[in-house]
Amino acid sequence: MKKQERFFVTSLASDLYGTQVLLPYQRRWVEDKSSRKIWLASRQVGKSFALSLEAVAEALSGRCDNLLLASSERQSRELMRKVRLFVRALERIYPGYMPASDRAEEVVFRNGSRVISLPANPDTVRGFSGNVYLDEFAFHAEDREIWSAMYPSVTRGYKLRICSTPNGRSNLFFDLWSREEQGSSFSRHRTDIHTAHKEGLQVDIKGLRESVGDAEVWAQEFECSFLDGATAYIPYGMISSVEDAGASEEAGVLNPSGEFYLGVDVGRVRDLTVMWLLERVGDVLWTRMVRQMRGAPFALQRDTLYSVLEAPGLRRAALDSTGIGAQLAEEALTRFRGKVEPVHFSAITKEDMAVTLRRAFEDRALRIPSSPEIREDIHSVRRSVTSAGNLRFEAARSDAGHADRFWALALAVHAATNTPGQRIAYESLGVRAHTKGSGCY
Repeated sequence: MKKQERFFVTSLASDLYGTQVLLPYQRRWVEDKSSRKIWLASRQVGKSFALSLEAVAEALSGRCDNLLLASSERQSRELMRKVRLFVRALERIYPGYMPASDRAEEVVFRNGSRVISLPANPDTVRGFSGNVYLDEFAFHAEDREIWSAMYPSVTRGYKLRICSTPNGRSNLFFDLWSREEQGSSFSRHRTDIHTAHKEGLQVDIKGLRESVGDAEVWAQEFECSFLDGATAYIPYGMISSVEDAGASEEAGVLNPSGEFYLGVDVGRVRDLTVMWLLERVGDVLWTRMVRQMRGAPFALQRDTLYSVLEAPGLRRAALDSTGIGAQLAEEALTRFRGKVEPVHFSAITKEDMAVTLRRAFEDRALRIPSSPEIREDIHSVRRSVTSAGNLRFEAARSDAGHADRFWALALAVHAATNTPGQRIAYESLGVRAHTKGSGCY
């Protein structure tokens, strides 16, 4: 096995995925032997592939422990899966070669080296001595605690590798990258989607950009821009642009020939139940009612809902069917079949509705009342991106509610658009990953 290090990157990787497995930016990373490295990279350019490859190469080059820390348990398993792919390829290159042991979270090589993959946790790295690889470090929940527990060990001659896609500015990865711009003790690598494409990544940039849709998501996830994570998903300026005195919170006499759509977010004790009624007038959705109920008995909520569902001109209603809303949505669907759509709040449906709502604000295809409570509720929602590349929409709970008006309005706009939800899944937006010769895995 004396030749293993020399042939590892070319022979082993090529055996798996063809001669073009490592694109130039991946090869630069793997072949950079600096003791400290940091990599700012777009999604889907194969950074975890290169990180896992380097960990196995280090394990084969001499006796040492290598710890891969991922942002979640799922991501940790994915890293270990890549490690095992290289191990199996190694067996093909050197017939009869088998690792000394192969357990769920650890591979031990014959020379005594280990590659370990674990979810990020301060206790995981405290006391560990060896090379540390921080994958998607901007998404580690306890990044500063992990750093404090880990850094003393890598100062004793071990190597440190950090890579991530940006995740706003309120994390240690942003601090490290910004600090390194001033005076670098790290070897720095940066790969946005345009650089990756120029260097051979097979991706339809235009199609990918159109599929993502959201300009801020595109800038951060694919162009490596650090956005302010504290920014509201729908800013005040966008909200004020659609406030209009002609929109009303109190239901007046509805136009019997009108075209109405209803959204209902259901609460009971801690949260509000909000019923938001829109009327389509030309290309604009006008608010005709925002009914808010706190602590109302189920029977009263049901009777109030039915009175709106029976209104002339109501075309469609989208009802929150999550948790305590399930019974109300089920009974309404039975009685008003054809009008009612139960919507279970999941990460996918919330993303679809939030993106659709923001587009309505951007296009000024919406009119809402000028109300401090409504304005603050809509402004309270923050967007973040998970390590898996999915959008998450959250709001702090307060006495005024938990973004209940935001979600009632989103449901009403969803009812009015009458289009099925579709998750933004970065893995299927045109990036040709997991294919021979793509250089991305």
